[in-house]
Parts: sequence; structure tokens; C-alpha cells
Amino acid sequence: MWHRLVKLLNDMKIRNKLLLSFLVVALIPVVLVGGYLTFEMRTMAFQNASEQASINVDRVNKRTEEVLNVSLDISYRLSNDARLKRLANRQYESVYDVVEAYRDYPDFREYIRLYKEISNIRLYTDNQTLLNNWELINVSEEIRSSEWYQKALHNVGLVGWEYLEDERDHKKYLSLVRKIELEGQKNYGMLVINVNSSQISSILNQESFETMIVDEKNHIIASNRSERTNKELSDIGLDTSVLGQESGSYEAIMDGEASKIIVENLNPQSSWNGLRIISVFSVASIVKEPNQIIKLALTVIVISLVLAFLFIYSFSSLFSRRLLQLSRHINKVGTGHFDTTLQMEGKDEIGLLARQFNSMVRSIHDLMIEVQQSNEQNIQLEQMQHDIRFKMLASQINPHFLFNALEAIRMDAHMKGQAEIARVVRLLGKMMRSNLEVGNSTIPLKQELEMVRCYLEIQQFRYEERLQYQFIVDPGTENLHMPPLIIQPLVENAVIHGLDNKMGGALVIVEIKRVGDKAVFMIRDNGIGISSQRLVQVRNMLEMHEEQAGERIGLRNVHLRLKLTYKEETHGLIIESYPEEGTTISFSIPMEETIR
Repeated sequence: MWHRLVKLLNDMKIRNKLLLSFLVVALIPVVLVGGYLTFEMRTMAFQNASEQASINVDRVNKRTEEVLNVSLDISYRLSNDARLKRLANRQYESVYDVVEAYRDYPDFREYIRLYKEISNIRLYTDNQTLLNNWELINVSEEIRSSEWYQKALHNVGLVGWEYLEDERDHKKYLSLVRKIELEGQKNYGMLVINVNSSQISSILNQESFETMIVDEKNHIIASNRSERTNKELSDIGLDTSVLGQESGSYEAIMDGEASKIIVENLNPQSSWNGLRIISVFSVASIVKEPNQIIKLALTVIVISLVLAFLFIYSFSSLFSRRLLQLSRHINKVGTGHFDTTLQMEGKDEIGLLARQFNSMVRSIHDLMIEVQQSNEQNIQLEQMQHDIRFKMLASQINPHFLFNALEAIRMDAHMKGQAEIARVVRLLGKMMRSNLEVGNSTIPLKQELEMVRCYLEIQQFRYEERLQYQFIVDPGTENLHMPPLIIQPLVENAVIHGLDNKMGGALVIVEIKRVGDKAVFMIRDNGIGISSQRLVQVRNMLEMHEEQAGERIGLRNVHLRLKLTYKEETHGLIIESYPEEGTTISFSIPMEETIR
């Protein structure tokens, strides 16, 4: 990994390296430090807001409890008020008696006048002789079967806090509910004291965060946002996961915004249920001020970084421009322009490098002239040696063929008439004349094949029906030029091995076809083939630089001439042979009309 990083840095341009160094040394640390400070500032602001909200909720809890304690204290007094019990238990004979009794008991009105924390006091009884004056009320079946009534009936000695609608003004109030024994356990009344809603609202209105008082059924009894009062928590977009939560701090979604929710239970003494105080503040509102400070700081930092970047970019451009000028002159020298001179001002390392470059170019120019003169001499010498070697290789033709041919002519002259002898002598003369005219130039493929045909005709004259031959020549190779005496030695080898140690006749096939931009030659015979061990020796012999006695000079002659003539464009001879299946010798040369 480290080596790959070093390679990547080495491949970068110097200007990009300078910019990268600025990024690593300046930009990244600033971003990291700024991000850390931003995170810490947001965290501190959030923590401070949470602590403040907790303090506010605790203050609201205590002040609300003080308001509720007034109702609770009045309920204790009224539950032990003998005058109230007599008033509620007495069986009245006339309306006048009821009115007189009500006039003699003004305590409900006095409590309301003395304590601003309450709004109304109601006592529900089963005394049918009483009149409904909105203070003492005959209980109806609907009220008797209500949930709050049944709870109060079964929780003797305890009070409950319910969000009830007043029968007189039809407004909902937070109400204290308590069962009062009037005379024995069977005669009882249900006391309801409505808490003054304005008192509770005045407590909440002093809070900076949104604060609500909620009953056990998630009804919003009071809120410093008046539009939320009389609604349920599920109606104001509060995350359902928080609806039933007890005291604690929670993160939830409120009105589509990420918010912090602080919940604290309010359980007045001697109560079977209680209330919850909920404070809500959005994260965005808390971090708004820190975000403004951060934006200002980021603006200053960005402007500073941009200015620094421009300075670095200008400096790196000046630096890289001089190096680029040096690189262009080096490229000129690389293309052979050794007369170039680099003019560069400055005494720094780049200026020193430019002067050393000029000195080096002059030295290389002088050295190139010397090398060129030396190469011209070496090329002339090598060409002379090549011509000599080429002529020597081309002249190495097996003389046994000439002797055998002449012997066959002599014997046939004794046996036959002169017409056939004349034809064979003409073919032999044509071959000898072609061999004597061989030089370094190339000849058309047609001329080379004519010489091979003469050779095969002579051999066919010698072996008669034992030798058959066939030419398969692709018309696309007609314009090919090639070195002389390439195919004939290979055909000679095929004839020798095709007839060697074989009683039947021999078939020699010369096939030439065009494959892409190359001409492929294949000379095949149906002889006894070559063993795998001997085939390895023959292949090794072809690559030997020095000739060895007893080896087949003809094949090696052709192989080396192909390699010398076409160099990398051919692999020379390829020999494939299997015992009793014959031998195939192939090679390929470029499809060029002339060899340059």
C-alpha cells in the first residue's frame, strides 16, 4: 500500500503536489478542527438547553402542584364539613326551605372568592328534594355511569384529577374528583372542584420552551401555545413512541422537526392518578445561534483558504511553468534536435539544472556525431561480411546430385534414343545456369518454382514411376519475390527421404498459400519419417552457428538464409515428422513484392 502511494505521488505533476500539500497541511486540519469545534459547540448548546428545560419543567411542576394543593385542601375541608353534610342529607318539604338552606350555606361561593386557584365547586347527590343551583346537583344516570364517577366511587379516601366539561359554561377544566360520605357508607356525594385554567396558563406562559400539562389520557389540559389546549398529543404531530412515556428525556419528531422532549410526572398527594408536564424544544431552534456563529467563522476560514489557495496556485504555476519549459526542451532533444538551447533566468536549482542541461546536450551532440561515424563504418563492414556469408551459404549445394544426374544420363544414353537425353541435358543445363547466376537479389516466385520443377523432372527421369510430385500454388502469391534456392534444397530433402528405405513410390507436394500478410510454404513427402529423438537433433542442428561435419548443410543453409534475410519477420524452418507418416517442412515470409 505504501509503495503504491509513493508511486502515485511520484506520477503526479509538481503543481498538483503543491496543491495537495496545501490540502493536507492547511485545509484538512482546518476542516477537522472546525468540525470538532462545531460539534462541541452544538453539543454544549444542546446540553444547556436540556438543562434549562429540565429546570423549567421542575419549576412548572412545583408551581402547578401549589395550585392543585389549594383544590386538594378545600376538598379535605368540605369532606369533613358537617354543615355541608346536613345540607345535602336533609329532606326538604318546599322550594322555600331549599332556598333558605342554600342562603344559609355560602361556603362554596366564599371559597371561590377567596381562592383564585379554583373556578367552580360542585357536589353531586341523590337527594331528589334539592334544587339544581349549579353548586348542588342531582346526579343523573349519564354522570353516574361515566368513567370518572366510577373511579371516584371505588377509590374511597383518594382524589382524582380529571379533565371534565363543566355543566354550566360547557368548558373543560382540570377537576378534582372526590367521594364524600354524607351519612354512613350508603349515602354519599361526589365533590368536583374545577381548577382555574387561567392560573395554570399563567404559569406556562412564563416558559420560553413549549410546555404542556397532560392528563393520563394524553389530553392537553393547558399549554403556552393556546392552539394546542383541549387537543390530544396524537393530534399535534408528536411521535407516538413518546405518548406513554414517564419521567425522562427523549428524542422524537414533533411537527416534522427533530425535537427534544422532557417529561416529568406530577402526582399530588392522596391521588389515585396524576398529570404529566411535557416540555418540547426543536433541535434547530437550539443550535440556531451556534450555527450563526459557525457560519460566520466558516466564512472567514473559507475566504482565508481561498486566498491561500490562490497564492499557492500562482506560486506552483510559476514553478511548474519553468519545469514544463525544461521538459519541452528535453522532449526536443529526445526527438533528435540536439541544436536546441534552453534560455532560463534565475539562479535557483531549476536555473542550475537548465545550464547543466545545455552542457549535457552539447556533449551528447558531439558524442552522437562520433557514434554515427563509427556506426557507418561498422555497417559497411557488416554488409561486406554479410554479402560474403550469403554467397557462401547460397553456393553450398550438394554435389552428389550433379554426379548422380550425369550418371543417369550416361546410362540412359546407352539404353535409349537421344531425344530424351537432350531434354534431360537441357533441364540440367538450365538448373546449373540458374545456380551460377544466384546473387543477393530476389527472384520472382515463378522463377524459383521453375527451377524446382526442373529438378523434379530430372529426378523423375532418374527414378521413373517411383517419384511423383504435385504443386499447389495460391494465385495470390504470384507477385511474391523471394531469395533464390530456398525451395529446391527442401524439395531435394523430401525426395531423398521419400525414396530412402522405401520400396514403394514417393510423393512430394509443394504447397504455397497466402495467410494474411504472409506466404506460407509447405513441402511434404510420404517417406518413412523421422524418429522423435532424431527430430530433436535436426532441429538443434538448424540453430547451430558453426557447421559440423556430416550434418545436412542444405536445410541449415536455407534456415540461416531465411533468418538473415527476414530477421524477426520469420522463424525460419519448422520441421514436423512422424515415423511411417512422412515429413513436412514449412516456413513463412512476408508478402512483399521486393525485399528491401
